[in-house]
Amino acid sequence: MKSHSTYVKVRYSETDQMAVVYHGNYAQYLEIARIDWLSMIGISYKRMEEEGVMLPVYELKLRFKKSAKFDDDLKIITTLVKKPGVRIEFQYEIFNQDGELLTEAETTLIFMDIEKNKPIKCPQYVLEKLGF
Repeated sequence: MKSHSTYVKVRYSETDQMAVVYHGNYAQYLEIARIDWLSMIGISYKRMEEEGVMLPVYELKLRFKKSAKFDDDLKIITTLVKKPGVRIEFQYEIFNQDGELLTEAETTLIFMDIEKNKPIKCPQYVLEKLGF
């Protein structure tokens, strides 16, 4: 499936007293990577919302191998797991500048009609951009 790499530099404000990235910040890193992945295939998340579709996170899994630290240059590889239906699933790997695997993650998001607040199938234009 389609993969894409996104790069993020760890800011001081994202670390805790132990000088490592606070675990709650990983959800933001994944969001940055996911929006970058959508952009890479030609989809604007902002435009999708303007057209009445949102993608709330349904499930988030994180497996920490090593700590990310202040000033690390992170490489986040985002991979689509399978053809989207009502759900779209991603896997992530986060590496530091030395190529060490720090974190593995998975997210499941659901396509939702903003007005009706109900799940919908993946929009056809998204499937087309993905080559399905």
